[in-house]
Amino acid sequence: MRMGRQEARDRLWRILEERAPAAGDRLPPERALKDLVGCSRETLRTALAALEAEGRIWRHVGQGTFRGRAPLGRPVRDALLLEAATPADLMDARLLLEPPVAAAAAARRSAEDVALLRRRLAEGRAARDRAACERADDAFHRAIAEVARNPLLIALLRHFSGARCRAVWQREWDRTYRRVGVEEFTHAHVDQHARVVEAIAAGDGPAAHRAMATHLATICAAMGLPPAPEAAEG
Repeated sequence: MRMGRQEARDRLWRILEERAPAAGDRLPPERALKDLVGCSRETLRTALAALEAEGRIWRHVGQGTFRGRAPLGRPVRDALLLEAATPADLMDARLLLEPPVAAAAAARRSAEDVALLRRRLAEGRAARDRAACERADDAFHRAIAEVARNPLLIALLRHFSGARCRAVWQREWDRTYRRVGVEEFTHAHVDQHARVVEAIAAGDGPAAHRAMATHLATICAAMGLPPAPEAAEG
């Protein structure tokens, strides 16, 4: 007996709740969904169209189908890259970029810049809950890009910050945070931030590079992600 459109739509939705639970999650390809739902390709596409009309999914030719409404306010390709990025992708990108940014900051810092970084450290020490920890951490890393004085680097770090607000990152970080907690952030992580700042203040680019790479590798380890060895070598 051929499956009806409503039944296919309901089955598809239950599958998406399990396989792509958060906004921005990529759905399995149509050939896999067809088998999971147990319907024809034509019926599946009708069900997908129904969910898209409801704003529950969005599609882009050549890129895939994603949970949630289509993103607005930025180019589609950039949005797709951000939405499809995994926590491992993000940390790999940070390891490749942020240690050299810290080294550049060491070469370009002023006394005012060092004072700014020390204020960011103090904010991290004073954090008392998860939201405050995340705000302080984000502000610290963006401040280093500002000290490096390159607007493109600042924009990239903001892009990374946006990725950390996505549900897929937050789910992974929530698991990590339950293991790590505020104490680990305000002590061990901020101690690592402090070593980055001291290297920048001393104008020691290689030391700043190493300190930042070590810090990011520690985050990778806490999240169960492998660090990029070529980035950590400095």
